[in-house]
Amino acid sequence: MSIVPNLFNLKHETMRPNFPKLIWLTIFAVAMAYLEATVVVYLRQVYHPDNLQVIFPSQMMSVFNLGVEIGREAATVIMMLSVAFLVERTNRSRTFAAFVYLFGVWDIFYYMWLKVTINWPVSWTEWDVLFLIPWIWLGPWICPVLISLLFIIWGGKVLWSDEEFVLSKQNLWLFITGTVLALISFLQPAIAVLMETGVKGFQNYTPRNFWWGVFIGGYVFMAAGLIGNIIKKQ
Repeated sequence: MSIVPNLFNLKHETMRPNFPKLIWLTIFAVAMAYLEATVVVYLRQVYHPDNLQVIFPSQMMSVFNLGVEIGREAATVIMMLSVAFLVERTNRSRTFAAFVYLFGVWDIFYYMWLKVTINWPVSWTEWDVLFLIPWIWLGPWICPVLISLLFIIWGGKVLWSDEEFVLSKQNLWLFITGTVLALISFLQPAIAVLMETGVKGFQNYTPRNFWWGVFIGGYVFMAAGLIGNIIKKQ
């Protein structure tokens, strides 16, 4: 008669108190990714109605639509930051972990929903317009997904644990250095066009020659900063 209660107690004791937090963060990110993907599908129907799987050569938005889109992207980041602050307030490192975990799941499922709805991306190295703040980010879609995987691993590990996981100065600077390098690889294609031909140069523009070396170097630094922090704690 006492075996069943013991089994239930064991299950209760081994269940991590942070498990529901991760589940709800994941659910929110997956749902938000679908919302983001549907907006992009609508935009492609407007700007690339002949083939939703082809976004280059790019078509320039009107000034009004561009402003609306930038506002939407800013709102997306603010929503994720708000949820991260609501979920995790122990310290800044754990709040940051909640944000990057949320961002990572959202970003990966964003591409998964696009694949489900319009069968895009077609190839692993296909270019995408990644972001618009402060300027157009361009790069193969697989690059932000690789960063998102890193975010999920580190953020999930930190949130799963009851420890504080404060980033050391060394790990923080490694991560910042890697982030800057990754940003350079994403911003470089658009800046090059802007300097050569101005804003009009983006009309019918097709990006080429991604700086893989800069991105890979940045990714290594980011991974060293985040994963190194986890290993040190263990």
